[in-house]
Amino acid sequence: MHNNPRTGAPWRVLIIGSGFAGLGLAMQLRRAGEDDFLILEKAADVGGTWRDNHYPGAACDVPSHLYSFSFEPKHDWSRKFAPQAEIHAYIRQCVDNHRLRPHIRLNAEVQGAEFDAERGLWRVELVGGEHLEAQALVSACGQLNRPAYPALPGLENFRGEAFHSARWRHDLDLSGKRVAVIGTGASAIQFVPQIQPKVAQLSLFQRSAAYVLAKPDRAYRAWEIALMRRVPLLQRADRLLKYLHHEVRALAFISMPWVMRLMRGSFTRHLARQMPDAAKRARLQPDYPMGCKRILISNDYFPALAQANVDIVDSAISEVREHSLVTADGREHPCDVLIYGTGFTASDFLAPMRIRGLGGLELNQAWKEGAEAYKGISVSGFPNLFLLYGPNTNLGHSSILYMLESQYRYVLGCLRTLREQQLRYLDLRMDVQRRYNQRLQHATRRTIWAQGCSSWYQNASGKHTNNWPGYTFTYRHLTRTPELADYDCVR
Repeated sequence: MHNNPRTGAPWRVLIIGSGFAGLGLAMQLRRAGEDDFLILEKAADVGGTWRDNHYPGAACDVPSHLYSFSFEPKHDWSRKFAPQAEIHAYIRQCVDNHRLRPHIRLNAEVQGAEFDAERGLWRVELVGGEHLEAQALVSACGQLNRPAYPALPGLENFRGEAFHSARWRHDLDLSGKRVAVIGTGASAIQFVPQIQPKVAQLSLFQRSAAYVLAKPDRAYRAWEIALMRRVPLLQRADRLLKYLHHEVRALAFISMPWVMRLMRGSFTRHLARQMPDAAKRARLQPDYPMGCKRILISNDYFPALAQANVDIVDSAISEVREHSLVTADGREHPCDVLIYGTGFTASDFLAPMRIRGLGGLELNQAWKEGAEAYKGISVSGFPNLFLLYGPNTNLGHSSILYMLESQYRYVLGCLRTLREQQLRYLDLRMDVQRRYNQRLQHATRRTIWAQGCSSWYQNASGKHTNNWPGYTFTYRHLTRTPELADYDCVR
């Protein structure tokens, strides 16, 4: 990996983050013949969320053939839904296949960046004080990189072990322990079935029940893998079919939210089959429209909760004591280990970095009413800054990698324009950003995510900052090429 400071000329492109987003763009830069770029990674390894989330049972909820780059197919996925270790290995293999290691600097955390308008350069400061310069700065930090922790009264009094699922303590033996799990999101439904057989008692604290459907997962048979290796077109065909299947589901999220009421029967039947206890079954019934929050898939979550050593707690935590948690109903829940399955600060894009654009404008100030970006990529007042997996590009129905590949084409188009027209910088016009986001917020109102629940899809004020309120093919068309009329082009 590259760990030597650059001397002399600025970089053409600096990329922050070495997850799918950053590495995919780097691969496309290489394919376009561009080698003057550097990836800054704050950790000691590549992989992003698939490096960090190594909790027991971690796996993807998007089919393997769809959750991989179209330009870097993998024909030997072990399962229809790949586990974390295999996805992380795929990411590392992408690095090696495209000879990216010399372009990656590990243990290089970005503290902030400031745009020099006179020179048309971003000046990037690393933790430790070192500075780098680049014509273009790309944030590939993603939306799921900073763990969220609940503010619990008396937490400082707790004497047991406590950790977040994204910081899993593999050195801690949970056998025979009384474990409290806070949260019932996408991580918890995967690790709870893994730890339930080991622990003496598991108290699952849920703020709201989740819609959980059956997961159509299985291992690929040896002959299937061999056939896809021999005939790669089969893997591409399967990827296309899965893409179309998932895109059709978007109708219920985007255009016809009422369809979700029909789909609730699938959840009800799945719950009834796997949860014989009527009292627990009642606690696992969501009180909000299906799809308003993330729909989860699992075949072992409900069976794990059905076991005698699991208690589903739906009363709010009012106090944390030395060896227990007390809920609002007055019950005390003994606890040796506390595990947070509370997700991420998904709406705090680019935090905690301090990004200053034209006139010293700080990005957090520009986003004081909620993050927004033109096509999820460009922000007015921050020239030559490009966001990958930025505001309003998350999905509820398909693979984020499809969205990322659309963004790569747009960013490469902007970089090409800077070079061919010998521009100092491209700055998005504020009126363009404002009109775009007004239309986007208006479109969001008709989606399932605006049907009366709170989730990480929106910020504290209720502004929807995360999800794309449309189809992935419309986003691809929207990002096919940058329109120079949208930008102030400064020579």
